Amino acid sequence: MVNKVTLIGYLGADPEIRRIENGAAVARIRLATSESYKDSTGNWQNKSEWHTVIAWRELAEKAEANLKKGALLYVEGKLTTRDWTDQNNVKRSSTEVVASYMRPLSAREGVGQRSFPTAENDPQQFSRNVPTTQSESSMSSSGAEDDLPF
Repeated sequence: MVNKVTLIGYLGADPEIRRIENGAAVARIRLATSESYKDSTGNWQNKSEWHTVIAWRELAEKAEANLKKGALLYVEGKLTTRDWTDQNNVKRSSTEVVASYMRPLSAREGVGQRSFPTAENDPQQFSRNVPTTQSESSMSSSGAEDDLPF
């Protein structure tokens, strides 16, 4: 079974940091993603979604030190759902993304790109899996068939 989320979006506010009883840092990050599509009349529509991203310990501390409102952010994590009863005794729930990896992105490639966690302790070797330039991310126009099933 797989529970994996990948998001790229803009921070709606600076990360909110708090410390729990044992001193571990927890960051709450509000991230906006958007998409554009043509509706049935041919007009372009824009839709934004807001996501709550939770980061723990060192990831939270790095987010506090390096992320600010408006930053473009790449996030990998998993979906979790929390249930609680509010002060009016109404049952509520929320779905959040618990981050396992974050990387600030830049409008200009190669500028200000630092990964969370650092490359030395990243077991996924993130830099090999994500294109760093537009030419690497473009599909080849050579006409050669690839082995993808779609």
